[in-house]
Amino acid sequence: MQYIDHKDITKQDFFKKTGLKRGFLDADKLNASVTDIFIAKIIAAFPELNIEWLITGLGEMTKSTRQYDTADNDFSLAYEPKMEYQTVPLYDIEAYAGLVPLFKNGVEKPLEHISIPGIPKCDGAVHVTGDSMYPLLKSGDIVLYKKINNIKDNIFFGEMYLISVDMDGEEYVAVKYINKSELKDHIKLVSYNQYHAERDIPLEKVRALAFIKASIRINSMN
Repeated sequence: MQYIDHKDITKQDFFKKTGLKRGFLDADKLNASVTDIFIAKIIAAFPELNIEWLITGLGEMTKSTRQYDTADNDFSLAYEPKMEYQTVPLYDIEAYAGLVPLFKNGVEKPLEHISIPGIPKCDGAVHVTGDSMYPLLKSGDIVLYKKINNIKDNIFFGEMYLISVDMDGEEYVAVKYINKSELKDHIKLVSYNQYHAERDIPLEKVRALAFIKASIRINSMN
């Protein structure tokens, strides 16, 4: 694989980082159809890879890592113990007419409950819509979140969040990376999908915020 030579790593390192099985790089396997699950694993392990190049071979092999730069964080994430077992409510954001009312009244009427072992404590879960975080997240995936109450003092830059922003009186809800902005009292919303532009927004426009703790993808064979 051309990228392995560029990165100057071994095939064993590649398999270890991506979790893919040995033999994936064999010529007959690479010529076969590669599913988006494999692509997601590769991009998650090597975020500097250009998705278009990986899929089509066109364009530059790597992209700018500027949007994923997590330098200059004032502090690192504290260790969070994982719960042996917990049941997390799954909510329908549309039924609550947005993230703000969901966080206020979300103890009522979840769609169902998800039972997952071995993850940090979560307050709830919602379905992802749109493709701004593709291929890490696809529309229909589930993200599990922990609500943040003191938004201004509890943002870890470079991490993924479920965010609600006031856009001219309308609530905009999305899953985004949050990075530091060069503008005073602003934050930068960054998508994983390179075709979505990053955007600086005033911190005061953030109406609700939650840290993404885990995600679930349900694959179906039709």
